[in-house]
Amino acid sequence: MTSSTVLPLPALLSELANRQWQRLLERADTTQQALFFAHQPMLLRLLALSDFVAEACIQSPAMLAEMLTNEHYLQAERSDSYAPLLQQALAEIENEEQLKRVLRQFRRQQMVLIAWRELLGLSTVQESFTHLSVLAESLIMAAYDWLYARMCREVGTPIGRDSHEPQRMLIFGMGKLGGGELNFSSDIDLIFAYPERGFTQGGRRELDNQSFFTRLGQQLIQALHQQTVDGQVYRVDMRLRPFGDSGPLVASFAALEDYYQQHGRNWERYAMVKARIMGPENADSRYLMQMLRPFIYRRYVDFGAIDALRKMKGMIVAEIRRKGLKNDIKLGAGGIRDVEFIVQAHQLIRGGREPGLQVRHMPAALAALRDYQVISTEEYQTLHEGYHYLRRVENILQEIADQQTQTLPDNDRDRWRVAVAMGHASWEDFNRELQQVHAQVNQLFREVIGEQEEQESDVPAWWQDVWHGHLSAADLTLLLQQQAITDAEKLATELVALRDECAHRPIGPQGREALAKLMPRLLNLLVQDEAPTALLIRIRQVLLQIATRSAYLQLLAENPGALKQLLKLCAATPLVAEQLARYPVLLDELLDPAQLYHPTPLEQYRDELRQYLLRVPEEDVEQQMEAMRQFKQIQLLKIVAADIVGALPLMKVSDHLTWLAEALLSEVINQAWNQLTGKHGVPPQTVQHGGKNFAVIAYGKLGGIELGYGSDLDVVFIHGGDHDDGYTNGDKPISVRQFYVRLAQKIIHLSETRTTSGILYEIDMELRPSGASGMLVSSLKAFEHYQQHDAWVWEHQALVRARAVYGDDLLLREFARVRAAVLSQHRDIAMLAQSVADMRAKMRTHLLRGTAEQFDLKQGAGGMIDIEFIAQFMVLAYAEQHPALLTHWSDNVHIFESCVAAGLLSEAEATTLKNAYLLIRDRAHRCTLSGLIRIIDGQELQAERTAVISLWHQLIESHLPAN
Repeated sequence: MTSSTVLPLPALLSELANRQWQRLLERADTTQQALFFAHQPMLLRLLALSDFVAEACIQSPAMLAEMLTNEHYLQAERSDSYAPLLQQALAEIENEEQLKRVLRQFRRQQMVLIAWRELLGLSTVQESFTHLSVLAESLIMAAYDWLYARMCREVGTPIGRDSHEPQRMLIFGMGKLGGGELNFSSDIDLIFAYPERGFTQGGRRELDNQSFFTRLGQQLIQALHQQTVDGQVYRVDMRLRPFGDSGPLVASFAALEDYYQQHGRNWERYAMVKARIMGPENADSRYLMQMLRPFIYRRYVDFGAIDALRKMKGMIVAEIRRKGLKNDIKLGAGGIRDVEFIVQAHQLIRGGREPGLQVRHMPAALAALRDYQVISTEEYQTLHEGYHYLRRVENILQEIADQQTQTLPDNDRDRWRVAVAMGHASWEDFNRELQQVHAQVNQLFREVIGEQEEQESDVPAWWQDVWHGHLSAADLTLLLQQQAITDAEKLATELVALRDECAHRPIGPQGREALAKLMPRLLNLLVQDEAPTALLIRIRQVLLQIATRSAYLQLLAENPGALKQLLKLCAATPLVAEQLARYPVLLDELLDPAQLYHPTPLEQYRDELRQYLLRVPEEDVEQQMEAMRQFKQIQLLKIVAADIVGALPLMKVSDHLTWLAEALLSEVINQAWNQLTGKHGVPPQTVQHGGKNFAVIAYGKLGGIELGYGSDLDVVFIHGGDHDDGYTNGDKPISVRQFYVRLAQKIIHLSETRTTSGILYEIDMELRPSGASGMLVSSLKAFEHYQQHDAWVWEHQALVRARAVYGDDLLLREFARVRAAVLSQHRDIAMLAQSVADMRAKMRTHLLRGTAEQFDLKQGAGGMIDIEFIAQFMVLAYAEQHPALLTHWSDNVHIFESCVAAGLLSEAEATTLKNAYLLIRDRAHRCTLSGLIRIIDGQELQAERTAVISLWHQLIESHLPAN
């Protein structure tokens, strides 16, 4: 059990070994000490080379003694024992904490053995590949089997809807785990899948398969990923799954097939080359791999794969530069990733035509490329030996402290460790050999893949002087004037102020480097705008917000496309600058213009939100609230971007804002309901009829489908029962009245609470029966009584723009009946006209802004409110005669069209009102985008305003009673 002749330890490591040796003896008993002395030379070397091994042995001398006395532990062929040993260890455990303890302790013992053999030169790197990969698979599958069995006992076995067969979750091992060449301290990349939808059977309650496997997946991740007193098993990364972090944690086979057919990208093909379904092969795993194979390997010779890989390499180079990585044996030139790219480029190009190239394991794939004469024997030799050499160095680096690193050490102790473990007498000898390997690999990489050469800077050199030259405002003005820059003096003043403020910010070295690279490029683009000073003022708030967060500075510095999008959007509207300054995480959205300028389709907001929230534990209310706000901000940015470039007309913008709000409001209601019913149970009527017996009625802009940026939500809450119809059925029952009031309070709380990403929406309840003094929630019966007997005319005007946006079908039909009945009441037209005119005059007196030479788009004569009042008057005055036509719609445009159908307006009159309304709304919308108040020059929109005033007189004032 001793290593072959090796070089003596240098003094630095020898001293460390002796200190660790003394610590080990202090923890050992007499028998163990005697055993350790018998193997002292080997143990001293081992203790010197790895802190991880030393600490594990010192913490558990018994473990070390067991390994020294049992020859099996240090044999090359021992990986077959992992699974049965784990099965035996888990046979008697009763709970999840015991599961975690067994997994972690087993991993630690086996990892010590793997490091032991590799550090002392007793194993090849291929042996380490095998043991590390089999160990990981054994731990993952052991944890999965135990958790699956427990869940089946608790909620039943998932059964396929079509096959009627029990379902199991399939686990893809991706990357090096899938390829059977895991490194020593690696993350594990996983994807979860299950065959088909269905429900559990045999448990205490039924659960759909998606929910079952999502919960199982979450438990498995926690069992492996969570840090305990025993450490963790593996860091688990699920970002390679369909749609990444925003996608469901587990996907059915059908969903996987649809995703890879419709949305799969080149990098996902690259990732799938190594994908392997863990555990014993079965019919499901064979079917799934067969289904995915056409996505991975094209039937034709696919030379487009090279360009995709080249771009990926370019991104990695940018990442190295952004993170300041040096001496990285994985990502650097001639590193491990270069070998992988060479092999997988050839596989992707030819694998569809040559099934023999469809190999996951890198050394085996290299051999296949040689056998198919894709690469020469000499190239094979270079790549094979280089790959094994670099992977051995990688393992040794990670075995020092069980840390995921591929960076060569910068301290003498760890440099000696690497040199000694690699069999060199000095660091310099080792480094020369390493550089030679890098050079040979990089030469082949350039021949196969090529490099994206860095472009010469397209930024004139004098911009470096502008930002880095410490010039005064006067000198800077002269320099800008020489370049014919617009508004040079003001721009120079703003630049100096920004430069000085950045100089006093606590920006770290990486941030300073990124800012130094970013600013000349940003300024060069900025002065191409027609108003560069105004744009700089807008951009300034974003820059100062991210100045101390180097990742965002680097994102803009390394992605010219993202920088251009930032300037384009901020030039168009201050809303974007304010939004990005408040929530810098949105900068990530600038990376993909194809997505940025294409908002989510209206009908998909609810599904997209549901998918987005899947990444957050359901029980974590704060994370759920934050995720909803982030979702809203991302979607708002996309809507604004599409609005700015003209991809969305005004009414479509409102549609998107409205549908987004409804999706978020629905999710808030569902969360509030779940939180409340979990504590108090549900009202009796919901037990009898299902649903929530609860509805949300939207008023104002939400009701009229005219939501704008920053609009609050005018809503009224209604439930279907009486106030005195019993109690909830939970452990802490409360009255139905109290239940729905608390539900409303919780909805408002979830919407209005400020998190890191702001509030969701302001909820305005002023339009509920009796206003601020009324109940938060009305029964439908109380709402109907109030509207029929106590409501003011202005409240009936508001009801014209009301529509239900959430609720059970029966309750929504009842609300529609009540609304139609109220709007169709008989009204004295003269009294109605007087009430509407009086309310309009009162509003104009208190709310009109601007001078006589200006036009208030909202409150001015012939403005938005006049047009809205005309629509409301027409409904209230004539719905008695035309209930079906005039009570159906809640938005003004459709109401005017309904008036034409009822013979109340001519086509020309309706067109005049619609066109004026849309033009005025669009002008107000542009003011909002420009950060201006909604007051314009009085000469604008004269014809439209005059026409509206004329129709106001004709349609309303003509009915006023004579004085």
